[in-house]
Amino acid sequence: MMSRSIKIAVSGKGGVGKTTLSSLLCYLYARDGQRVLAVDADPDANLGTALGFPREILAQLTPISAERKLIKERTGAEPGTIGAIYSLNPRVEDIPDTYVADYRGIKLLRMGSVTQGGSGCACPESTLLKSLLDHIVMERNEIVIVDMEAGLEHLGRGTARGVDAFIVVVEPGRRSIETAQSVVKLARDLGVQKVLAVANKVHPGQLAVLEQEINFLPLLGYFPYDPLVVEADFYGKNLFDLSASFVREAEKIKEKIDLLLRS
Repeated sequence: MMSRSIKIAVSGKGGVGKTTLSSLLCYLYARDGQRVLAVDADPDANLGTALGFPREILAQLTPISAERKLIKERTGAEPGTIGAIYSLNPRVEDIPDTYVADYRGIKLLRMGSVTQGGSGCACPESTLLKSLLDHIVMERNEIVIVDMEAGLEHLGRGTARGVDAFIVVVEPGRRSIETAQSVVKLARDLGVQKVLAVANKVHPGQLAVLEQEINFLPLLGYFPYDPLVVEADFYGKNLFDLSASFVREAEKIKEKIDLLLRS
């Protein structure tokens, strides 16, 4: 099968289910025979667990932000330093093939977070992470699913414009909807063309109301509230294997994404 190049970023308030959606999309594209790179760009890194990666594999995967030797080698400065002279264009093209774990046809890369100086930290590790995401989105020829945090920490203007679809996951609740509004504004300010929504944890009777609340976004589909998701998280299993109904809903969402990207 011909390799495709699709870049999808998934965001939303913590706990809404963006990692669940990211993992399902990864498995669906991998099932199609595509090369899939799953990028965990959320500091609360759970994508590997949601994908069902064995613990022993995840234990050997260090976030890029914690690879101190790599950061110094590529930027020329010690991690954690602010105001030092360092390279603004570090070499990163080998990282997505080297610093990853591979399981069931999905490669997993953990970005990690930069805690010193806040999200706007002008430091070597921040520069490396942003350069890495730029390369992954703009130059890699594969399916890339990025599990983002709501703040879009690693997403610069150029990278944002290279994202094919930006999906905001929303659950019934005022805080989730307000977060979605903020994320949409950030994404559009950065030049993202296709900003879409997926609803999650929807109880019977809530969908129509939620659709009205998020009428500022096209809705790709929704997942119902299901205790099985909590069970899967507790045991470190993936929903792709556990829930045929969630897979069917994810298939519908993927079909809509593919259709929108062809238009």
